Amino acid sequence: MHDIHDPIVNPEPMPAADELVEADATVPTAEPLEEPLEEATVEAPAPERVSVPAAAKSNVAKAWFVVHTYSGYENKVKANLERRIHSMNMQEKIFRVLVPMEDEVEFKDGKRKVTPKKVFPGYVLVEMTMDDQSWYVVRNTQGVTGFVGSPGPGEKPTPLQDKEVKTILKQMGIEAPKLKIDFKKGDRVKVTSGPFFDFTGVVDEITPEKERLRALISIFGRETPVELEFFQVERV
Repeated sequence: MHDIHDPIVNPEPMPAADELVEADATVPTAEPLEEPLEEATVEAPAPERVSVPAAAKSNVAKAWFVVHTYSGYENKVKANLERRIHSMNMQEKIFRVLVPMEDEVEFKDGKRKVTPKKVFPGYVLVEMTMDDQSWYVVRNTQGVTGFVGSPGPGEKPTPLQDKEVKTILKQMGIEAPKLKIDFKKGDRVKVTSGPFFDFTGVVDEITPEKERLRALISIFGRETPVELEFFQVERV
């Protein structure tokens, strides 16, 4: 009889019951593990909303900046930069590239001569929205040595003031060409061409916008006002 009951009273199945209890005990711990994961997925997008717009908003206003170039390369820099603007699709950030010029009209030896001259040799004006991308495109254009007004290497430059821009644009060919006139009211002049050739007279009035003057010329002993083109007279 004792041998028959041995399997029944055998204590070995009890550890199996203990293992089941321990396994069951691990089940409740699985639920708390899921809560931190859910909290992490909710908080993750938060950093993405913070910093990106703040950096993008710096120096977004359109303004004029001065670029320094190698001497004599102003027009080449202008052409190079305009090609880069087109090829790199920067038309919405870089708007105009200008080489400050003015036409000087001179009347010499009876001829009208127009001479374009650089207002600021070695410099180019760029109208742009300043950010890292537009700064890189301009700064790395062939012939450009740097921006004028940069506080230090790699730092964004200071734009021109509005009054400075207006003064420069006024000097350029936007308005009437600047006239270089060798005479003034009261000067004695000699007529070099036309029906009054070789007559002399005194300048009475000058009209620069029409490039004409009125001179009082002695004809038969009487002073007669005569309208003349600038190129028809020279100072004596």
